[in-house]
Amino acid sequence: MNSRVHQGHFARKRFGQNFLHDDSVITNIVAAIQPKKDQALVEIGPGLAALTMPVSEYIDHLTVIEIDRDLAARLLENPFLKNKLTVIEQDAMTVNFYDLSAKMQQPLRVFGNLPYNISTPLMFHLFQYTTAISDMHFMLQKEVVNRLVAAPNSKAYGRLSVMAQYYCQIIPVLEVPPTAFKPAPKVDSAVVKLIPHKNPPYLVNDIKSLSRITTAAFNQRRKTIRNSLSQLFTVEQLSELGIDLDLRAENLTVQQYCQLANAYSNMSA
Repeated sequence: MNSRVHQGHFARKRFGQNFLHDDSVITNIVAAIQPKKDQALVEIGPGLAALTMPVSEYIDHLTVIEIDRDLAARLLENPFLKNKLTVIEQDAMTVNFYDLSAKMQQPLRVFGNLPYNISTPLMFHLFQYTTAISDMHFMLQKEVVNRLVAAPNSKAYGRLSVMAQYYCQIIPVLEVPPTAFKPAPKVDSAVVKLIPHKNPPYLVNDIKSLSRITTAAFNQRRKTIRNSLSQLFTVEQLSELGIDLDLRAENLTVQQYCQLANAYSNMSA
């Protein structure tokens, strides 16, 4: 049997589909999510309902976002699920989660086994809506989870680390081997919980400034800050902010990036 076929569905490479089938892993993920009735639960990429089914046993209604029309149709035909689901046939990258939260009249609890090819851009998309989200549980490539939680002075620390830690508290939940999926990916996976900060630890006046500075710094991470940020700050300005000019992007803390962002937005005002 073709390794990409699971439950009669051919896993589509363009959607990055790898279907979870390990019962003990599924049980642990559902236990981590702790779904409860009357919560606004939203699943991204329900696929063959590996998480959808067990989560739905605890609740009366679940909203799912599925880009694959065949899978969306299967979910709506499922006798156990069809009366519990609202299926949004759409790319999650185009969903307005503020509107979704307003419709459900409460903050969202978002979860999913995210396709690895879109997991990072999708998280950046979700970060725009953190005031409408109470928590997120995602299955990701283990390397991405390592980047989310990375501290300064490590190779894994990058733009994703800074932006994610600015927006959220990040808690690794469990590691998942390739054998838990069909087809088995070539990488290890992990589940992570992200809880948006109600009060961010560092205030940033203009998030676009933080985004611009982290992009400039980490796009040239081998260069010193003096060089990588030379289009945005003079040497004198960096020195006045107490930034060591010989440090590289990975040596600056989240707090220092927020400080730079505020200085930049004040200069640009």
